[in-house]
Amino acid sequence: MPTHRDALRLAAATALAVTVVVGADVAHYRTAPERRHVAVSSGAIVRYQNSLRRTPGDYRTWAALGAAYIERAEVTVDPAFYPKAEEALRRSLSINGGGNRPATAAMASLADARHEYADAVGWGQRGAAIGADVQGVLADAYTQLGAHRAAGAAIGRMDGSGTAFAARASREREMRGDDAGARAIAERVLETAATSSDVVCARSRLGDIAFRSGDLDAADRHYRAVLATDPAFVPARRGRARVHALRGDLESAAEGYRDLVARVPRPQNLIEYIEVLRAAGHRSEAARQDGLLRAEWRSLAANGVVGDLEAAEYAADSGDAAGALRHARAEWSRRHAVTVADALAWALHLNGRDRQALRHERRAMRLGWRNALFYRHRADIRAALGDHAGSARDRAVARRINPYLDLRFPAILRASLDPFATSATGDS
Repeated sequence: MPTHRDALRLAAATALAVTVVVGADVAHYRTAPERRHVAVSSGAIVRYQNSLRRTPGDYRTWAALGAAYIERAEVTVDPAFYPKAEEALRRSLSINGGGNRPATAAMASLADARHEYADAVGWGQRGAAIGADVQGVLADAYTQLGAHRAAGAAIGRMDGSGTAFAARASREREMRGDDAGARAIAERVLETAATSSDVVCARSRLGDIAFRSGDLDAADRHYRAVLATDPAFVPARRGRARVHALRGDLESAAEGYRDLVARVPRPQNLIEYIEVLRAAGHRSEAARQDGLLRAEWRSLAANGVVGDLEAAEYAADSGDAAGALRHARAEWSRRHAVTVADALAWALHLNGRDRQALRHERRAMRLGWRNALFYRHRADIRAALGDHAGSARDRAVARRINPYLDLRFPAILRASLDPFATSATGDS
């Protein structure tokens, strides 16, 4: 939790951030002009490589090449660029390991992209000491480690008028149960929008908030408005697919996810698609997508990306209790984020270890986050322990938070309820 002074600064700066993009994760709110980075990044890589053939001792160009590889991995959804990025950045640091701000900052970003959050903090702290712009990466990494006081302090040190600050300030409000505050920020962005990108991002944000509260009609209206402005905007396409799923229109949901995974075959999208296919009775296609998901995980792991949290959740949803517990424990050994606490609690419950499960579920809920799935998990854990009154209360709260709490779609509910979900690759 941030200090009182940090909290005041965070609140004041957030109130002023009315013309910026507000989103759970900046990478998840990429607009049409930004998608041109695919071509820009590719051309930049060629230019940097040609320059380095002439001047191999130029540490700045090595750092720029590494950063371009990270961007290329994000926009192409190809983790094979991460080892190339690391090689270029380490080459830069071998030439200048002292005040090398660009390489140090890029190493922090690379670690964050690979879900190596402790390493991201290490590189971020090193970068901050030499004046690099790394507070956003530090805020993300601290949040994912469960170090919320440090995350709040990092947010407080950011430029309070920027897009990156607003995204993280919004995330912090949601995680502490202030949905109204998060909604108000997005509404002010929409009211004062100076560009179509501002409109798209604000409406997408409002759609997500409406979806989480079970107002599917409002969510769908916002997502439709987004797609009228930018038909290729991935978060809104995913949002509409999720709306279809919870409304029970499984064929429309499957069609939406089919298009989504063709564009962005990241694990979370594949997992949600598999859920819809299974619910719709398309078992053979679900099995085929399961094979693609596992291949994607192998590719990510081969390129240094940690994925135990998603693997734990998917194993639990698929009936593999032992696998869920193995992956959840592995992730918990690295970080204590509230989402990891929930995954471990649920895996322990599935393996009959409910007293341990209840302790971890309480850790998951310690911030006051209005997460319907957390409440439902605690309800089932309490029921297994014989606390039927407590279980009934938790079930009622979960339903109040989201009346469309359909347990056929835990991955859809998890992703939609997670305001700081990140991935190894972006949604371009």
